[in-house]
Amino acid sequence: MYQMSPVAMQRRPLALVGLSGSGKSTVARELIARLQLPLHDTDALVVAATGMPVAQLFAERGEAAFRTLETAALIAALTGTPAVIATGGGIVLRAANRRLLQANAFVVWLDAPDTTLLARLLAHDEARPLLADDAAARLAALRAARTPLYAEVAHLQVATANLTVAAVAATIISAYKGRDGSQG
Repeated sequence: MYQMSPVAMQRRPLALVGLSGSGKSTVARELIARLQLPLHDTDALVVAATGMPVAQLFAERGEAAFRTLETAALIAALTGTPAVIATGGGIVLRAANRRLLQANAFVVWLDAPDTTLLARLLAHDEARPLLADDAAARLAALRAARTPLYAEVAHLQVATANLTVAAVAATIISAYKGRDGSQG
């Protein structure tokens, strides 16, 4: 994790990264309510641009096409005034996206154990293309591949498993505003 001054942080968008089920979308809604910032969800921006759900886009055009659209969505989300950005779990796979996040956002990595993530994902009736088939094995593989990438871009890592959404948001806001001096 890298360091940034509290003043510089507050001038940047606040971007949430992490595996599916880590709480990015839920925490983002809490943050926008508390910080009075707009929300940009990169998956929603891709859906709006293509008119297709993410699962359909993966099926019809493939992951590479999705990742290209995701990069364009990230650029759009990072442009303009500070906002809260909820990213897709794989946003960190492209080096260009990691550079964009590092250069332009205060990045928070939300994490929880695989059992917690799977329980959260099963509680939602949303298609997750990268968690098809053996979800537990696939999630473990995603964690192994992505953990170093999340760590590379994050200013702050928050373990969400035993915290309420309000507590996660309070932790993030404290670091974002530099109140407690901790940045990672």
